[in-house]
Amino acid sequence: MSETFSFFIVADQGKSEDDTVSVREYYCYRFQIRDSDESMLLHTLRLLQQFSVDGYVKIETSRLDFHRHRQNKIRSEALQGVLDSVSIGQTAASKVGRRVFLPASFIGGPRDMRRRYLDAMALVQKYGKPDVFLTMTCNPAWKEIQENLKYHEKPQDRPDLLARVFRAKFELLKAEILNKQIFGDVAACVYVIEFQKRGFPHAHLLLILKPGHKLLNPESYDKVICAELPDKDRYPHLYSLVVKHMIHGPCGAMDKSCPCMRDGSCKNHYPKNFCAQTTHGEDTYPYYRRRDDGKRVRVRRFTLDNRWVVPYNPYLLALFDCHINVEICSTLKLVKYLYKYVFKGHDLVSFKIISCESANDIDEIKDFQKGRWVSPPEAFWRIYEFKLNEMTPAVYTLQVHLPDQQFVSFDKNSDLLQLLSKVDFSKTMLTQFFRMNRTNQKAGNLKCVYRDFPEHFVWSAKYKEWTERKR
Repeated sequence: MSETFSFFIVADQGKSEDDTVSVREYYCYRFQIRDSDESMLLHTLRLLQQFSVDGYVKIETSRLDFHRHRQNKIRSEALQGVLDSVSIGQTAASKVGRRVFLPASFIGGPRDMRRRYLDAMALVQKYGKPDVFLTMTCNPAWKEIQENLKYHEKPQDRPDLLARVFRAKFELLKAEILNKQIFGDVAACVYVIEFQKRGFPHAHLLLILKPGHKLLNPESYDKVICAELPDKDRYPHLYSLVVKHMIHGPCGAMDKSCPCMRDGSCKNHYPKNFCAQTTHGEDTYPYYRRRDDGKRVRVRRFTLDNRWVVPYNPYLLALFDCHINVEICSTLKLVKYLYKYVFKGHDLVSFKIISCESANDIDEIKDFQKGRWVSPPEAFWRIYEFKLNEMTPAVYTLQVHLPDQQFVSFDKNSDLLQLLSKVDFSKTMLTQFFRMNRTNQKAGNLKCVYRDFPEHFVWSAKYKEWTERKR
C-alpha cells in the first residue's frame, strides 16, 4: 500500500472523550470512500471481506470482554436475597449474586432481542395488531452499486457499498411509508435489519395503521397488494421487475434442491392455488387473488404462472427495483409469530463442542459467541454504526415485582449492612407509582393504570421519583 498511517491512543485522565478515538471509529475512518484514496483498501476483493469481519469481531469481542470483566465488580440480587444474606451474617457483597450474564444493553444479544419483542407486543396492546408486513432485500444490480465498482469487482467484493446503498434505499422506503403515507397514516412502526448467511442484507418492517386507515376487507387488500403477473404490453417495466424479483422458485418437483425445500415440500407453500378473489386466510396471510388468466413466464427452464408470484406492491417494486414482499396481517393469531420472527436474533452456525466444564456453569456471553456468524455486510453495517432496529413510538419499560423482590445492583466490595443503611432500595418505579397515587392530586385524579402512567409522568432513575411530564 502506498499510504502509511500511524495511530496512537494515549490514556490520559485529563483528556476528554473528544480527544480519544474508539476502535470502531478508527475502522469507520479507514473504510470511508475517498476520490483521492490510493491505499486500495476497499478494492482488495475477498481480503476486504476478511479484514472487515476480523475488524468487527475485534470490536464485538472487546465489548463482550467489557461485560465479562464487569461481572467481577457488579452483583445483582433480589432485595429479599440481600436481606436474607444479612440475616445469616453474610455481609460480604462478593458472596452474593449471580455470574456471568449478558445484559440487555448489549445490542443484538438474546436479552436485547427479547426486550424488543416485548416492547413491540406492548405497541400491539396499545395500537392493535399490525396491518402490513414488509420485507425488503438488497439488490446488487442497483446502479448506485454497479457504477462504483472498479477493477473487475463484483458486488460481493464491496460489502461497504452494499451496506451504504441498502441503508440509503431503506431510508427512502421509510420516507415513502411514514411521510408520504402510501399505505395510510402510520400509528406505530417496527423494523429490524438482518444479515443471513446465504444472502445480502434485508429488512423486516411491521406497520400498525391508525383506525381511519386500516385495511379491513379483501377489496382494500387488492388496492395495496398484487400477486399476479402484470400485463406485459401495458406495463412492460413492471412486468420485467416482477419476473426478475417476485417469482418464487421454481421448487418442488421442478427443483428439489431449492433452499426453501423442507421434507420434500416448499416451506412457503408454493405453488399457491388459483383464486378468483382475495379472501381471508385462517390464522395466516390472506389468500390473494391469483386468477388463471393464461399468463405464463419462462423462468430457469420452467414455465410458471400466477401461482408462483410473491405478493408485492406495484408502486414500491417499480420505485426500488428489488425484492420487496408486502403482506397483509389479516388475523390476530398471526401477530405473535410475526413479532417473534422479526426479533429472532442473529443467524448461527450449528456445531458441537465437548467441554470439560461443569454442566452447572452458566455463561451467557459464551453462549452468545458460540456459533456467532458475522457476514461482511453486517460487519460494515455495525462499523458504520447504522441502526439495526427501530421502534416508533418508543416504549417505556416498567419495573414489576413483588414486595422486596426487586433486583438491586451493588459493588462486590461493598458491605451489605452499610449498603442497606445508605441506599433506599424500597423506591422503585412500581412503589413510587403507588405513592404518587396516594400523595399527588393530579395522579390521583387521572386514575390511570400503571402501563399508562408514563404518558403523564417521567421516571428519574437518579432521584427515584416520578415527575410531571412537561410535553
